[in-house]
Amino acid sequence: MSILYILYITNLLLTNNVDQHECLSTEEHLKPLLNTSLKLAEDPQDGQHDTVKPVIQLPQRSRRYETDLKHIVFGIAASSNLWESRKEYIKVWWRPKVTRGIVWVDKQVRTRRNEKLPEIRISGNTSKFKYTNKQGQRSALRISRVVSETLRLGLKDVRWFVMGDDDTVFLVDNVVRILSKYDHRQFYYVGSSSESHVQNIYFSYAMAYGGGGFAISYPLAKELEKIQDRCIQRYPALYGSDDRIQACMAELGVPLTKEAGFHQYDVYGNLLGLLAAHPVTPLVSIHHLDVVEPIFPGMNRVKGLQRLFESVNLDSASVMQQSICYDKDHFWSISVSWGFVVQIVRGVISPRELEMPTRTFLNWYRRADYTAYAFNTRPVSKHPCQKPFVFYISSSRYDPGRKQIIGIYTRSKSSNPYCRWRMESPNKINSIVVLKRPDSLRWQKSPRRDCCRVLPSSKSSKMYLWVGTCREGEISELQHHQ
Repeated sequence: MSILYILYITNLLLTNNVDQHECLSTEEHLKPLLNTSLKLAEDPQDGQHDTVKPVIQLPQRSRRYETDLKHIVFGIAASSNLWESRKEYIKVWWRPKVTRGIVWVDKQVRTRRNEKLPEIRISGNTSKFKYTNKQGQRSALRISRVVSETLRLGLKDVRWFVMGDDDTVFLVDNVVRILSKYDHRQFYYVGSSSESHVQNIYFSYAMAYGGGGFAISYPLAKELEKIQDRCIQRYPALYGSDDRIQACMAELGVPLTKEAGFHQYDVYGNLLGLLAAHPVTPLVSIHHLDVVEPIFPGMNRVKGLQRLFESVNLDSASVMQQSICYDKDHFWSISVSWGFVVQIVRGVISPRELEMPTRTFLNWYRRADYTAYAFNTRPVSKHPCQKPFVFYISSSRYDPGRKQIIGIYTRSKSSNPYCRWRMESPNKINSIVVLKRPDSLRWQKSPRRDCCRVLPSSKSSKMYLWVGTCREGEISELQHHQ
């Protein structure tokens, strides 16, 4: 019995030592993750410091990087044949001595002194490269090398290269907002797909479309430049420049990081339906401006873009962001695409429907086929009483006293059909005043639509709306007609 008791005690002590050793090992293993440091929690809204709080040092994907516009270089692919007209699009968004970039053309183009344009360079010779696609053009080879040729210029303090076409308009502050989310020291290929489901099937859903623009981080651009010429030779049958870039990215093993604000706009017709229901993400680019109708009726394409950029200059973060509310007295549904358009529809249409683009456009193959889009759409209502009353922005200004933007939206000249409903018509309204405070930090918070409210008005011909951050518990609540 004594021997058995000694063996039992010895085994118990050994077991305790092993358990203790395992606990210490686990603690040592977790120590780097559980190591805390004291940081000041700062409110980005007012810069006031809160109490000191322990912060666990864990990997954070949501971290923002101090990327500024000076860290971004644009590579713009241009055609000498279209330069005289296309350069007007570049002038809309380019900021001389602020934005950095190069326009790459196939041959020398005429330049004028003091034109507000980037530096213009001629692309390198691509005659040594094979090109066998019977539907495309050899210029795809030249354009695919824009990022690499820009890199070879040796520009300093570059974090990102952004590729675009000469008929692409960028909102450069929103480019910064998007790219600030990503670590520029890593390999990133950022852009978006086409709006055309057929185009994405034919080319690739994994490809960033060049017209909509895409961004390549500096270290990835360096790796691309090393292999690109060899890579191009392996894909002579590809159609365009952007699928050649994607083919090389596949060889490098880098997938597309999708950002829905880059817009290829492989559509024809009126962009109203798309822009009035923009996804909840910053508007980064608009492409195919020669293909679609001017964004404002009665104005040419360039003048319309200049009008839009009046809103961009006041609050670029909020341009095209949709708000939905209801006029409970009249039972109207109201959709605001800030800085662009306000639409009023009789009756109650759910937010789920209003945030879906109406098919005011045709797909890339000029067919009214809603199954050809890579996103949900809804038909334009055929009911005469549910045709929207459309108000396009006509002017906007900032009121420093009230710290708010005052936008005037004027009724479109197109007439609405006769309606038999007894419900009051918005026909009496000639203009809508939209009040909004700028919110440059909105994309540093979780994505959410702004709320809007109908304000009192002493004139039946004028409606007042407020647009801004939702209050606690505020929603776009449906109110049905009794």
